[in-house]
This record gives sequence, C-alpha cells and structure tokens, in this order.
Amino acid sequence: MGYKVAVVGATGNVGREMLDILAERAFPADEVVALASRRSQGTEISFGDKTLKAKTLDTYDFSDIDLCLMSAGGEISKEWSPRIAAQGAVVIDNSSAWRYDADVPLVVPEVNAEAVREMKKGIIANPNCSTAQLVVALKPLHDHATIRRVVVSTYQSVSGAGKDGMDELDRQTKALYSLQDVQEKKFPKRIAFNLIPHIDVFMEDGFTKEEWKMMAETKKILDPKIKLTATCVRVPVFIGHSEAVNVEFEKPITADEAREILRSAPGVVVIDKREPGGYITPHEAAGEDATYISRIREDITVENGIAFWCVSDNLRKGAALNAVQIAEAMVNRGLLPAKKQAA
Repeated sequence: MGYKVAVVGATGNVGREMLDILAERAFPADEVVALASRRSQGTEISFGDKTLKAKTLDTYDFSDIDLCLMSAGGEISKEWSPRIAAQGAVVIDNSSAWRYDADVPLVVPEVNAEAVREMKKGIIANPNCSTAQLVVALKPLHDHATIRRVVVSTYQSVSGAGKDGMDELDRQTKALYSLQDVQEKKFPKRIAFNLIPHIDVFMEDGFTKEEWKMMAETKKILDPKIKLTATCVRVPVFIGHSEAVNVEFEKPITADEAREILRSAPGVVVIDKREPGGYITPHEAAGEDATYISRIREDITVENGIAFWCVSDNLRKGAALNAVQIAEAMVNRGLLPAKKQAA
C-alpha cells in the first residue's frame, strides 16, 4: 500500500515538474492530489498518463495525506505548512520560509540525506535552486581537501522567477524582433538580450537576498566554517542555472584529482574536454537530473585553488527533483509511514 501525496502549487512551473518527477521515478503513491489557489481550481494538469484537476488549497482536508510537496511561495508556506504538518503529513517545502529555522532540516540528498532524521516540526526545507547544484559539486571536494573559501558568480535563468519571468523574456524578445516597445514588468530592467545583476531584494550590506541565501544555506547544509561570497545574475535563458565557481582548499588538490573525484560523485556528470564544445550549457542541461561540471582547472592565484563551471536544470535539481529525492530518502529510512498502513 502506497502513500497519499498532495502537491500544493501544482499549476506553477515547479509544481508541474514535481508531478512529472513523481510519475517518472514511480514514487510509491496510491493517490496524488493537485492543489492550487481558488482561481486555478479545475485546471487540468498532467500526471504520468493521467490528468488531474486542481483542487482548492483553502478547503482541502489534509487528515489523510502522508506527504505534501509545497511549492506555493513563502507566505502561503508560513501559513499552511504548520497546519498541514499538524494533521500528520510530512511537508517538503520549496520556498525560503523554513530554510533557516534550526528545527527544520535543509536537505540535498547527495550531500546530507541523514539530516531528514532531524525533522522536529514535520517540515523539511528544499534549498534555493542555485545552492542545490553548488553543494552537490562542493561536497565531494570538501570531503577530500576541506574547503576554506568559495567565490561564485551565477547566471540564473528566468524560470527561477516563475512563469511570469519566462513570459517576460518571451514577450520582450518578440517585441524587439517586431520593433515594438519593450515592457518591463517582472524584472527591473529589460531581460531580453541583457543581463541583470540583481535577484531578490537588496540588503543593507549591498548583497542581494539571493546572494545571502547561497551563503547561509551552504553553511547550513555543508559546513558552517566555509566562507562564501556570491554575485547572482539573471540571464536571458529560459531554463537552467549556470555558475562559475572558484574554490580555495586547506589541503592540496590538483585539477586531475578534482575531475576524478567529481566523476564518481553522486548526482554529478563531468563533461570536461579542453576543446570547442567540450563543456555543458544550460540548453543541454534542461530536462536532465544531473548537476553538470565542466572547465575544471587549477587557480594559480591562490594556494590549493580550483575553478570550474557548474550547470543544472533549476526546475528539477534546483527544486522539484530535490524535493522528491528528499521524500525518497525518508521512505528508504522508514521515516514516512503511510496513514492507511498505520490504521
């Protein structure tokens, strides 16, 4: 007997991806319920070879739900995740609402799967999309040579800003080609054929909230001793986040050693040929589960330095896939008993 699973925010980009991945990976669910806002009630959503109709979150009874995948934004999660957990469901939340709560594990299964055992509030948090792929790459290197400092610049796709972000890039691109005025609504400046070094709100120290998230989350997931600084940039790519990463280690490590370590790391695929096209781009990573690593080389400006290029599908590993992998980690450890079985 399987689980009853609810997906909150099922009509959004990540919610739809969650449903696809649950079906693709044959998660042991007897029933899957798609939940959304009142305005999306009745919307048809694909789930494997089935079609689900979105039900309204506000009126849904969660008493028989075993697992809830939450992708409806921080404010909704703050209100609903504790209420859902209080009815006995495990909530895996994709927003930033619970990531920094000491009683809520922040989990990337390839890095810290055992942290699911530390759940105290019935909630487990998914990290920020840019953090998820970064720590998958950093973990095996940290285990080998101990990371001292990380400098990362991100090139983040518009899908990280939701459907509105994707629509804006599409709309602006068409406007430019047809010599029409470009309208800026979702982003503060034009995104078509442009770059915007600004994701989320600015903080008092000059960093953006997106950059702060990467710093705080890497410390919580991987090691609080790691120093990290980030510059996060929105780019005119529909799907796939890319990162240029520079790492300084405490112990010696060569590029060849780093390459071999990463080749055998879980969730990582190395594509690193020193020739034209011998690297991964976000276009090629879209729709894939792996975190791809290319351009591995030694940084001779510091002692024990390595630089590399990191690309992943932000809707999958950066969000939906990671959430389903967390659920699988709980199932594999016997931490997600089905209510029907318990009865």
